[in-house]
Amino acid sequence: MNEDMVRLIEPLIPALRRYARALMRDRSAADDLVQDCLERAIGRWHQRRGDDDAKAWIFTILHNLAMTRLRRSAERPAHLALDDAGPDSLARAPSQEDGLMHRDLLAALGALAEEQRTVLLLVTVEDLSYAEAARVLGVPIGTVMSRLSRARDRLASLLSAEPPGRRSRPYLRSVK
Repeated sequence: MNEDMVRLIEPLIPALRRYARALMRDRSAADDLVQDCLERAIGRWHQRRGDDDAKAWIFTILHNLAMTRLRRSAERPAHLALDDAGPDSLARAPSQEDGLMHRDLLAALGALAEEQRTVLLLVTVEDLSYAEAARVLGVPIGTVMSRLSRARDRLASLLSAEPPGRRSRPYLRSVK
């Protein structure tokens, strides 16, 4: 194996796993996705242009594989046998405030449009520049900036929304 390739790919694996888990929302599917991404990147390393950024190139491969899998999985429902379910999938939600905030954040991320969520994750979690995110997604930088702005605004509104049934102002009635 090429030393240059190993030096460039190996440090990216934790970030690839994080991004894959955020996209796939399933640890096993995310690990499979990263494995397939790495196999494809190694197998096609010779096709990479020398001046290309390896990080953006590999994230592009991962993103494209994930989008293909998500499209395919939307066509058929997911099945999980009870015997195959791990303790994490059967555990009760945490009652601590941090756990609730984490759940709310994941729900808010899930409520974002796919384009907004992917840009938000690439720029804020994976620390890609706007230009790198634009290369990964195959869109102009302005589109990345617009999607990121809309994603941040939508996320802020989802996280600051009051629970249903609560009024933002007290109900006042007039007495005559």
